[in-house]
Amino acid sequence: MSYTTELTDYMGFQGLLSDEEKLVRETGRKFVNDEVLPIIEEHAQKETFPTHLIRKMGELGFYGPNLPEKYGCAGLSNVAYGLLMYELERGDSGLRSFASVQGSLVMYPIYAYGSDSQKDFWLPKLATGEKIGCFGLTEPDFGSNPSGMRTTAVREAGGKWRINGTKMWITNGSVADVAVVWARTEEGIRGFLVEKGTPGFSAPQMHGKWSLRASVTSELIFEDVIVDEEKSLLPNVTGLKGPLGCLTQARYGIAWGVLGAADICYQTALEYALSRIQFDKPIASYQLQQKKLAEMVTEITKGQLLVMQLGRLKDQGTYTPAQVSMAKMNNVNVAINICRTARTILGANGIMGEYPIMRHANNLEAVYTYEGTHDMHLLIIGEKITGIAAYR
Repeated sequence: MSYTTELTDYMGFQGLLSDEEKLVRETGRKFVNDEVLPIIEEHAQKETFPTHLIRKMGELGFYGPNLPEKYGCAGLSNVAYGLLMYELERGDSGLRSFASVQGSLVMYPIYAYGSDSQKDFWLPKLATGEKIGCFGLTEPDFGSNPSGMRTTAVREAGGKWRINGTKMWITNGSVADVAVVWARTEEGIRGFLVEKGTPGFSAPQMHGKWSLRASVTSELIFEDVIVDEEKSLLPNVTGLKGPLGCLTQARYGIAWGVLGAADICYQTALEYALSRIQFDKPIASYQLQQKKLAEMVTEITKGQLLVMQLGRLKDQGTYTPAQVSMAKMNNVNVAINICRTARTILGANGIMGEYPIMRHANNLEAVYTYEGTHDMHLLIIGEKITGIAAYR
């Protein structure tokens, strides 16, 4: 199938963008068309990540692009960052997840909570893709309730910390050079930078997934891991506000990204409906198919305008985590439903790897629950509008 140079734009969405934001989107689109779409199906089938693209993405400035230029980042607007996530997830959720984890869950906490020496050492290397990071919060028994985490860090003599515990469902874990790990201490939840190769630290890859197959997902295991406080401890945050602040950044990118998955599935279905002949005319001429296509483009358009406003609020510094929850919850739900509807338009062909639809639909099953489940985001919004926390 052909790959278009334009995103779906029913309401003049791109007229709201600056020239720089348009250029970022076009750069991301070209990269995905040229480098990702020709190979991603094979990687998904083989359950591998296209590691040869890691440094290319770094060269293009795809990691932490909304962080300051002094650390080798692009210093772009949050809307530009969102547009990039849109284009990357149009390629595959695993690709967007890689960039999202690198920028929002590894570079952001180092930037926001780290020491000057930690920022100076890690951020330039992570920005280029020379180093890869992962984020260790979720545990085998604690996902939506991170306050129940069992991973512990205990102070030792000589400015050291001893870490014990297990993390689960960690994107990039097995290929990461450094893990941002959250652990319970006597003074509250603290963040630590744990480097690959530290004795007692291992990151076995998880296999057998039906979703996010072109993404590395791992466990993180800490068995009496000793780290140096000055190099490892993130000094400028204590408590759950640290990891939750990171998740807000990541959820923002997801809210944009999933629209890219929805967009390519919609465009695939539209192209197919116009060319597929049944009863001597294209199936696009039938009312039921037009209903599906009209509803799909409407939901994409609503999602675009939602994240655009959220991005502008974020750039102004006036957005809230609950607003991010609404965008993540809504857009993932919209995207997964569009993928499923697109599959029905393609009929049996919709399950074939020749088309991107089933790969995106399966990916979005995971995105629907990670970085806060659909249900938890509903309750976050519910608490915001009622003042009552229903999840406690």
